[in-house]
Parts: sequence; C-alpha cells; structure tokens
Amino acid sequence: MKSIIRDISLAPAGYDKINWVKAHMPILNTLEARFKAHQPFAGKKVAICLHLEAKTAYMALVIQAGGAEVAVAGSNPLSTQDDVVAALVEEGVTAFATHDCSPEEYHDYIRRLAEFEPDLYIDDGGDFTQLLHDAYEGKLDHMIGGCEETTTGIVRLQAMARESALKVPMVAVNNAQMKHFFDNRYGTGESVWNAIMRATNLVVAGTTCVVIGYGWCGKGVAMRAKGLGARVIVTEVDPIKAIEAMMDGFRVMPLVEAAPLGDVFVTVTGNRHVIDRDAFEQMKNQAICCNAGHFDVEINKDALADMAKDYRRVKPNIDAYSLAGGRKIYLLAEGRLVNLAAGDGHPAEIMDLTFGLQVLSLNSLVENRPAPGLYPVSPAIDREVAEIKLQALGVDIDQLTEGQAAYLNSWSIND
Repeated sequence: MKSIIRDISLAPAGYDKINWVKAHMPILNTLEARFKAHQPFAGKKVAICLHLEAKTAYMALVIQAGGAEVAVAGSNPLSTQDDVVAALVEEGVTAFATHDCSPEEYHDYIRRLAEFEPDLYIDDGGDFTQLLHDAYEGKLDHMIGGCEETTTGIVRLQAMARESALKVPMVAVNNAQMKHFFDNRYGTGESVWNAIMRATNLVVAGTTCVVIGYGWCGKGVAMRAKGLGARVIVTEVDPIKAIEAMMDGFRVMPLVEAAPLGDVFVTVTGNRHVIDRDAFEQMKNQAICCNAGHFDVEINKDALADMAKDYRRVKPNIDAYSLAGGRKIYLLAEGRLVNLAAGDGHPAEIMDLTFGLQVLSLNSLVENRPAPGLYPVSPAIDREVAEIKLQALGVDIDQLTEGQAAYLNSWSIND
C-alpha cells in the first residue's frame, strides 16, 4: 500500500526527534535488542492507530525490528507530526497521516489502516476497533488480537464485551499498574500543564484551576497545578473520588458553582459535554478551557459557538469566543487533547513504560493466541517493565526470602 503523508523531505527533522526520545527510553532499547534477536513478529502485520509523534514512532520501529510489517495512522488530527511520519516512511513503515487533516481525511486514513489487514494492532480510544467491527467484521477471524491504550477505549471495549460484540482478543493496557500509575498520573499532569503554558505563555501561580474529573489523569492534572502554585477546585460525579480529592487537599463543588471562580478549566472525564452552556454562562471574562480527555466532546463547542457573537484564532491553538456583555472565553486546541495538540505529549521516560507494556502484550498475544475477549496485562509483564526500568536507573530493591514468600502465601500464621 502507498503511504499518504505531507512531505517526505521533512524526514531529517523527524529523525532528530526520534533519536532524541530513543536516548531516553531504555525499556524500548532493551526490547528492541531482544526483538532483533528473536523476531517474535516475523511474518506478521501490525497496525498502530496512536498519536503519531516521536515516542510512538520509536515504538513502531521496535515492532518493525521484531520482524513485523508495520502501518500507522493518527488517532488525533492535531497530534500528528509530519516530520516524524516522514521519517517512519523512510524506514519502511506505511503511513496514512497528515497534521490537521479534515474529518473526512481522518476517517479515510483509518479505513486504509484497516485495509492493511493487520494480524495485530494497537489502538488509542477505540476508533480503530469500532471501525474493524462495523465495516470489516468478515476479516476479524484471522486476527491475533490488539491492545488498547486509553481509559476511554477500555470503557468502549468493556461495553462491547458485555454485549458479546467483541470479536478479537484485546489487552487492556491502560489498566496495568505500570500504565495508569505513571502515564495517566505523572505523564498527563506534566504534559497538560506544559502544553497550557506553551500555548498561553501565562503564569499558573496564583490562578484558580478547575479540574473536571478525578480519575488517575485528573489526579495528575490537579497535583501539578497545585505544585505550580494554583488554587485547585475539583468537580466530580463519583462520591468516592470526591472524598479522595478533598483528602488530597482540594476544594470540591459542582461545576456550576466553580464556573465563576475558575481561571483555567481542564476536562479529564472521557465523557461528553461536561462543560456545557450552564457553565459557560457563569465563567469570568478570559476564562481558559481545555480538554485532557480523549475526544473533543468533553467541552460543548457547539453550545459555545452558539452563544458567541463571533470567534477567531488569536494565537496558535487559542480560539477566542466573544460573548454577549463583552466576555471572552478562550478554547485551547479546538477542544482536542491539549497535551498532544498543543504540546509534545507525555515525557519520553513515561511513554517508555507504557510502550514497553504494549509491545510485550503484543508478543504475548502471538505466543498465547487467546480467544476473543478483553484481557488484563499479565502481572508478569507489568513486573518485567518495572524491573527493566529499575535496572536502567541503577536502582536495587530487596527480595523476599523463601520463608517470607511462604508466609505471605500461607493461610496459617503458624507456618
């Protein structure tokens, strides 16, 4: 299949980005050497539908080093980096991706990825999985399986599994400890505020930040905002998470009450229209709204546009909506994932953990060939990724003695 990309001449800049992250991803370094020797993906086609920036590109090359034929498409139109995609194509990876593509182009690209007829795939958010089941169900019988990266995608997979609609084996990578403890919390927290600060060039200290959703990603966003000197308000629909946010030191209230207090609003729920007209009506002049959930549905952009007399782009990744009475509300990155659309995504060291889980889980699917269904990441894989990381950091930890291990696995206190 022929690639669709912006410009192959951009490849040298893409190589620079890939080489930079490669130097800071020791887990993938280790697995690349292992895969080159053992070729676990020999003869297999692997499709990747993720945010196409340097860290994803290096993972694609690690999978390719294991013998796979690899094709990629972007999971978000604004997160694709054209120079990185060009470098991948020069390395023999097939790509269907251009930055800021139209919705029609986006859907065409992932259709082409499906027509690549992969044996294995990695998805981000479930769009590719849904397409395969809606339009290519007849080709799923030969598929070995796939991995899902995000909370949003796993929610969709769980619904499919409940309805017996999931026709391929899928690994819930997001639910692994080495994923959500670090990627969702530390990665999201740091990358979201990096992107907000890059886009706005405004100070965080002394502002009031409203974090909408207190899952693992919301915890990270709130923690980093507090560390930067912001006052933090959390809004939630889950009473248990609300209490957790209170005990972590944050104010908790309904969004409509937080709306007139906030300077920056960050959605981290995976749900639709969590910032809606009632909140926009209460926001102060020059309030900033952005999304760190998966899709661009968390902020009701249609309602905001309907309320606005006009809107215009005042700075790259910042649209100003002018409302009646002279108020302006700023929307970052068109309501898409702000950390990837207005930034470079999670730090390399964080994505090294997640992508280590991804490639080892793909390898496990090849070796074990499970039946269709939703599966957790093997605890052995979770532990292996942690051990490789500690080894790379030069950190040793204690080990249980035989007696201690036996005690922990016994029901009798006298053993």
